[in-house]
Parts: sequence; C-alpha cells; structure tokens
Amino acid sequence: MEKIKKVLDDVFDELVDINQFIYENPELGNEEYKACEAHVKLLRKHGFSVEEKYLGIETAFKATYASKKPGPTIAVMGEYDALPDIGHGCGHNMIGTIADGVGIVLSKLVDDMGGRILVLGTPAEETNGAKVDMADQGIFDDIDIALMAHPSSKTNLEIQSLAMEAIQFEFTGRTAHAAACPEQGINALDAVISTFNSINALREHITSTTRIHGIITEGGVAANIVPEKAVAQFYVRATTKSYLKEVVEKVKNCARGAALATGAEIEITNYEKSYDNFVMNKTLTGVVKKHFDLNGFDVESHAVSMGSLDAGNVSHVCPTAHPMFSISKDDLAGHTRALADATVKPYALDAMKKVILSLAATGIDIINDPSLLESIKAEHVNTVK
Repeated sequence: MEKIKKVLDDVFDELVDINQFIYENPELGNEEYKACEAHVKLLRKHGFSVEEKYLGIETAFKATYASKKPGPTIAVMGEYDALPDIGHGCGHNMIGTIADGVGIVLSKLVDDMGGRILVLGTPAEETNGAKVDMADQGIFDDIDIALMAHPSSKTNLEIQSLAMEAIQFEFTGRTAHAAACPEQGINALDAVISTFNSINALREHITSTTRIHGIITEGGVAANIVPEKAVAQFYVRATTKSYLKEVVEKVKNCARGAALATGAEIEITNYEKSYDNFVMNKTLTGVVKKHFDLNGFDVESHAVSMGSLDAGNVSHVCPTAHPMFSISKDDLAGHTRALADATVKPYALDAMKKVILSLAATGIDIINDPSLLESIKAEHVNTVK
C-alpha cells in the first residue's frame, strides 16, 4: 500500500486539476470534447498509448499500458458527461478523474507484476451510454476485470441497477377541423392518451419493482385541428433482462391496441440505448470492500438502487465493480447542483484519493493472486443471467 500511496502522491495534484477543469467546463453526452482531450493528454503524458474517437465515437477513447510480462487485463472506466443546466450533478468529473488515477498508478507498478491496464473513456452515460456499444462490439470479451467508482452521499459497494429500455411510440393520424368536421380526422393524440391509460391499467399486473414512466413529446399544434401526429417516450425498467423483455412486449401491446382503437398508424422505436441490469460479483466486491475498509470508509451494509447504468451491460460480459463513495458530510441528492459543487471541495478530494488507493490495491491483489481471479470469474459465470 505504501508504494501505491507514493505513486499517487506524485500525480495527485494533476488529478485535482483535471477534476476541477471538467467541473468548470461541463459538456453534455457525446459533446465532451474538452474533457476527452484533457483525459487523453494526461494519460499520454504518463506513458499510455491512446486510441481516440474509439469505435467511431467522437469523444470515446481507449488508453493502454501493457507490461512485458503476462498477466490479467484490468480496465478502469471513466465517464465525463454532464447534465443539462446543472453541470456535473452526477459527479462524472470525478468518475473520469478516478479512472485516470487508478490507471496511472497501476501503470507505474505493473511492469514488475505483469498484465495490461486499460483506461476506457465512455461518453454519454446519461443518455446513449458508450459502454453499451463497447459491450456489444466485444471490447470487454478479453478484459478480466472492469472497475469504476461513483460519487454519492453514502458509501456502498452493493448496488442494484435496473435493466432499462427506452421506447418511443409515434402515432400518425389525419387532420380535420376539430369543430366543423371532426369525423373526418384520426386523432393521434387520442392514441397516446389511450396508451397511457392502458399502461396505467397494466401496472396492477407487473412486479412492484418494475418501473414505467413516460412523457408526451408531441401532441398536436392547435386545439381546433385534430392532431395528425403525437409522440410519447417511455422508460421501462425491471430487475432482470428477461423480465424486462416480457414487460416491454406488454407495453408495446398497449400502444398497438391504442393504434387499432383510434385508427392511427404506429411506429415503435428505441430513442436511447437499452441498459442491462447490473450483476454484482460478491467475490470482487469483497476485495474492494477490504481496501475501502483499510482506507477508512464507512461502508453501508445494504444494497442501493441506482436506476439504470450502462455499466450494467459491462457486468454481463466481465466481472465489474461499481462502488459508490461519499463525497460530503451532508445528505446530497443525485443530479443536483449541490452534488456538483461538492465534487471539488476538500472532503470530496480526500475521498477521491482514498478511492483511487482502494481500486488500485484491488487491481494489484488480482494481478498477484491468480486463484483470486479464478474465483471471481467462476462466480461471474454462475451469476450472469
């Protein structure tokens, strides 16, 4: 641990600077040009070879440091997209900085131990998470362990994220004068309203942990014109991929029935990427917990619901750790300006340092103990569904 601390102390000021810079320059998903450039510049400075515009994604990157000795491949995932209006209210400025820090620390030690270290820049977690494309295209197939950490008001290593699908229903009807000849029109907005009503009736017959929530993005242009076009967007979430698929089909049937009842035509699409539920690896989490404890974190013992994460898709491919860590003595809500502001304060910076130490030490344990890695992988095979 002392060797890790020494390496981290040497680079920590650079990490504080990049965390502050990205906080002051928030960018939305797939527009994180300044953040991406800052991360790439820092990693190259510390000996990583970097592929920019990775997989054709403008603000994604893959940074690699390979020792000359055989060993496992450990990937650290960074995020750096902000939220509209409130900036880094989800703390992604810290997530990307932690990825840099863990990657750099491990790269300074891995030559003696063996293995390969990757830092993956994964844009747009809040919308069209790049981890989905990366998982679909096999990027994690030859990665042994994936690590990341997320700022929060509490420290918790056991997380539950829901599988999620983002569905859009676009109904097309026919205009008519709403007073003079309404019988000649087909009301697309009626189809949307009927869809909402049918989904509300469906709620009685799905599990209590399932979530369906939606909005109307288009509903007509004037009250005296029968709406020709109406659009609704929904998130559907469930605890497992398999049950999500079942519920999604029921939701789609609600919309199909509404189209049939009103005479409107319907087009069903996905307006954002679909996220898988997060699969927790207890063996890997146990290693992370050991080092969180050693670094003085007060770890909560119960699982925390996280909405939906594109890291869920990664966890179905390789063992993944996604600890939450406290960045304030206050009880902060996520997606708020208060959380964004907390990410650059001394309490949060101290927590960031301890997280980097903990995840780097986790990586070293896995590199140095092949039997540990074997146990982690065996659990992964048995738990992914």
